[in-house]
Amino acid sequence: MNSLFLLRNFPLFPDEGSTVARNVDGLFFFITAVSAFFSVLIVAVIIYFFIRYRRRSETEAPQPIEGSNKLEITWTVIPFGLVMIMFLGGAYVYFTMARPPRDTMDIYVVGKQWMWKIQHPEGNREINELHVPVNTSIRLTMTTEDVIHSFYIPDFRIKQDVVPGRYTTMWFKATKPGKYQLFCAEYCGTNHSGMIGTIYVMEPADYEAWLSGGAAEGSLASQGQKVFQDLACNTCHRSDAQGRGPVLDGLFGKPVQIQGGQTLVADESYLRESILNPRAKLVMGFEPIMPTFQGQVSEEQLLQLIAYIKSLGAPGEQQQQGSINTPQQSNQRPTSVPTSAAGANRGGAPNSNQANTGAANQTRTPARQGNREQ
Repeated sequence: MNSLFLLRNFPLFPDEGSTVARNVDGLFFFITAVSAFFSVLIVAVIIYFFIRYRRRSETEAPQPIEGSNKLEITWTVIPFGLVMIMFLGGAYVYFTMARPPRDTMDIYVVGKQWMWKIQHPEGNREINELHVPVNTSIRLTMTTEDVIHSFYIPDFRIKQDVVPGRYTTMWFKATKPGKYQLFCAEYCGTNHSGMIGTIYVMEPADYEAWLSGGAAEGSLASQGQKVFQDLACNTCHRSDAQGRGPVLDGLFGKPVQIQGGQTLVADESYLRESILNPRAKLVMGFEPIMPTFQGQVSEEQLLQLIAYIKSLGAPGEQQQQGSINTPQQSNQRPTSVPTSAAGANRGGAPNSNQANTGAANQTRTPARQGNREQ
């Protein structure tokens, strides 16, 4: 009886904790079953042929065998069909995992030897823990401060490399409340095995209660606004289009024409590059006067700046929502070369004086609990 109990409670596979887990498992078991079937079949045929067509005497001469078109067509068409099923199934799973829904909740992750630092839009910070609501699409935007890491949640069947100097993303929708393990799946140094964490999937009401229990540090966008002002970005990126840098209001997600005639979409990667390497892609009509902020802002500050720029609506929208005037606002003329990191748009990346972006200043301040970064 004890052995039966142990067998029933011994997990051969992780739980299916996300919407993609069942599809991943189905494809995996199908490929495994097909591989096992043909492995057994081929070995059995080899053994049968070895016995059936063995040489029985020294004088026995082998009989000539003619080819069979039916046999050749059969062993060509069937494997081709099975491989195409695997290909189509894999493509379906890949595109499902690569294309997050529109209504995702954005959470930001920074890997570092040997910990995961996580920031929520509302300003909550965690280390090696991630709290999310159940049945909600979550998109993780990730980068690392040092070496390559890999964000891996076995129960959700998702894994994504986290690479220095760029952003990678992945998404998931947890289907069952509970506690799930988080690992780094890329060797990252001597304490790689200790770079683990926990995912807490909560009911919506419990998640909201958890959000309200953190330190009131302000939302991620409001923290980014402070960095934007501290770096004097608003002296050149003004919402009235009178600054020496591009307007940032309503920029995120919109096409940007750069010098040379190319058009890019202002996404997180573009904004990051514009802050750290302003001359890489100059916006049409602007001079390369923005300095680089490489080494001057941390990965967390970059994420805060990007969250702030993303929160900025079009100027008209901001007026309706009520803009917040900041110390260095549009009535202040730029008197020096832009030294703003918020000018996430390099001497040309579309950046707006985020000084008075009411939209961006719509900072929700429900701080979070959990392992907050001190």
